[in-house]
Amino acid sequence: MQSSTNERCFHCGQAIPSGTHFSALINDKEQPMCCPGCKAVAETIVSSGLTHYYKHRQGELVLPPELVGQELPSSVQDELLLYNNPSIQKEFVSEVEPGIKEAVLVIEGITCAACVWLLEHHIAKQAGVIQASVNLTNHRARIRWKETDIQLSDIMSSIYRIGYKGHPYHPDKEEQLLEVEKKRAIRRLGVAGLGMMQSMMLAMALYAGALQGIEPVYEAFIRWVSLIIATPVVFYAARPFFVAALRDLKARHLSMDVPVSIAVGGAYLASAAATLLETGEVYYDSVTMFTFFLLIGRYLEMQARHRTGRAGNALLNLLPSSATRIINGNETLVPATELNVGDVVLVKPGHIIPADGTICVGGTSVDESALTGEYRPLSKHINDPVVGGTINVENPIQIQLTSVGTETKLSAIVRLLDRAQQEKPKAAQIADKVASYFVAAVLITAAVVSYAWWHIAPENAFWITLSVLVVTCPCALSLATPTALTAATGTLRQHGLLITRGHVLESLSTATHIVFDKTGTLTEGNLSLQQTVTFGHYDTEHALTVAAALEAHSEHPIAKAFHRFGAQSADNIKASLGQGICGEYNQQQYRLGKPEFASQLCNQSISYRDAPDQEQQWLLLCNDQAPIAWFSLSDQIRNDVPLALKQLKRLGFSVSMLTGDSSSAVSAVAEQLAITDIISNASPQDKLAHIQQLQRQGAQVIMVGDGINDIPVLAGAQTSIAMGSATDLAKTNADAVLISSEVTCLVDAIVLARKTQRIIRQNLGWAICYNLLALPLAALGFVAPYMAAIGMSTSSLVVVGNALRLTRLPRRKPLHSGQKSR
Repeated sequence: MQSSTNERCFHCGQAIPSGTHFSALINDKEQPMCCPGCKAVAETIVSSGLTHYYKHRQGELVLPPELVGQELPSSVQDELLLYNNPSIQKEFVSEVEPGIKEAVLVIEGITCAACVWLLEHHIAKQAGVIQASVNLTNHRARIRWKETDIQLSDIMSSIYRIGYKGHPYHPDKEEQLLEVEKKRAIRRLGVAGLGMMQSMMLAMALYAGALQGIEPVYEAFIRWVSLIIATPVVFYAARPFFVAALRDLKARHLSMDVPVSIAVGGAYLASAAATLLETGEVYYDSVTMFTFFLLIGRYLEMQARHRTGRAGNALLNLLPSSATRIINGNETLVPATELNVGDVVLVKPGHIIPADGTICVGGTSVDESALTGEYRPLSKHINDPVVGGTINVENPIQIQLTSVGTETKLSAIVRLLDRAQQEKPKAAQIADKVASYFVAAVLITAAVVSYAWWHIAPENAFWITLSVLVVTCPCALSLATPTALTAATGTLRQHGLLITRGHVLESLSTATHIVFDKTGTLTEGNLSLQQTVTFGHYDTEHALTVAAALEAHSEHPIAKAFHRFGAQSADNIKASLGQGICGEYNQQQYRLGKPEFASQLCNQSISYRDAPDQEQQWLLLCNDQAPIAWFSLSDQIRNDVPLALKQLKRLGFSVSMLTGDSSSAVSAVAEQLAITDIISNASPQDKLAHIQQLQRQGAQVIMVGDGINDIPVLAGAQTSIAMGSATDLAKTNADAVLISSEVTCLVDAIVLARKTQRIIRQNLGWAICYNLLALPLAALGFVAPYMAAIGMSTSSLVVVGNALRLTRLPRRKPLHSGQKSR
């Protein structure tokens, strides 16, 4: 077949060069192809029985030009074969069962849901592939296969042959893809913003001219300039709305993109016709303004998705890039990716443990707060397990590795995070379903009105139909919820609660259970001295001075509790791992630590049973003659927590404590705060399972936490809130961040959330009533397009004005008559 220069390739959408004769038989019809590569890809799709791809894809251009017509040259084949190497697979492939592997790939070239459909079906058809799923949001593919039946290189080759590229998942590669999407969105937003400002300026001149008089030549000039300005806004900035509307119509699903596209496109076409014919009204300012504000909403949504995608990347970056491997007694610095199970590595004090393993030489204390959220380093001895990503605090140790790469505990938490995010409830799906009925009603009404007026007065049919579409444009309906949420979100941000997900206020208003982590959430997150009990004639000041001198140069959390009591340092200091510290102060020997350790110095036998109170954690200070003092250390409860919990219970909440700590401090804190539902010594998996169990039982759960170990449960809860002192990763994955770290802000947030839901219902009621009243008037021809635009704007202003009531926090009711409310 002979192609013309205007013809485009059926597969990739690129222009077909003149004189090209390539074609492929698709659905019993010869379709033009631009090159042998596209012809080969198309024939592969057809032979695999996947021709439905061409029915579902959106738009003409499916693949970017750099991916068009790609085949498998020998250099690419050699590169793909390298991915069968076990040492290379360690970073992105895990063995889920004996003989069954799972890989995470980033797919380049995905543009729409049809690409996802094609990839999933094509990969799943490969012999040996058990499962293939592709995430449209982050373009990641999770593939599971039998190692005896197919190699990873064969799977990646099959992806390559249908026009896409698969890369091993790596944080840096994904960051590049996210950056491309962000730059594209900013360009669209910039074009729309610039066009809106210029169109509004010109519209003011037209409005003034309509009231005071304007010469026709100047009016025509302003209209033409407005048309030129609005054109790139409609065809470039607003393109995603039209593309999404076409996709939804093909899928027989009505979303808000359909009326938005009709409103933007209809108003633009009507304005362009009015400009060409020099009659009628123009709405370029409305077109550009509507596009700009819609794009802002889409941009904020995209930013939220990107934060979620980066969370797992940052978590994996906790692992060091290099490690010191010991071979035959020699130390060698190697990349962490080259470590294997069974290797022995040296970890010096202050360094990060590179992978999971057991200590084979030495003893130390390890800071596991990155994983457990607990502040106290744990004593570790020979044969004790250690976890990659944690920090060696005191002494050099040698570790024999038991898990590396994707098999480490840190990688398991990342997988838990992915699973929790996938299972998260999506209230937006319900909203879209309700909106689709409204959209359908509007479109049917507009069609009926157009048909009726075409028979009554054909010259007025278009303008009256446009009035119906404009007056019923779901602006007020679409603004009803976001304006209220924006006002409430801004108010809470000013008072210390930063909301990072759109569903938070809705879920806060319906929540029934609130679950707190202990350390750093209900408590301050650091040890402090609570009580000093001296022996005999010794005074408290002297005891504290000696203790501060012994701990002067230590950065251990216990030592920090004494730093403020003195600046001098003891001499000949020696720390005993997991026992305490000894040294010389004013020419006298002292010991501070566990009672059994300290009392040995004075040849006495003192144990925890001799402490003043069995419920607290005590340290003993002794000299070489007698015991001097007991010190009680604990993590202090936040000052505002008792009041906050009482307020929450009054609001009807069930309060629980879910912590990884297993010490006696758990029961002490629970008793002080009157919390009866307690789960201690819980791993990240246990925490997530508990929250999911509550939610399956019908509970609407708020989870409040602060550590990396809380990340999976923060992602899995309906509503998650991170403390202001939390790790960056916990903040990233939480739905809200308590910047002020004042738990009483949660009470304000819940009260305001309930008020927000009332105002949203009022706004929706107004928007629906307005449409019901204005629609008959517009359909009967009593509302001109400019009147419809004014009515639509007025309706939106009413909705916004009502939402501004949320800019002030409601007053909290006092718990009793003697307590003041805010």
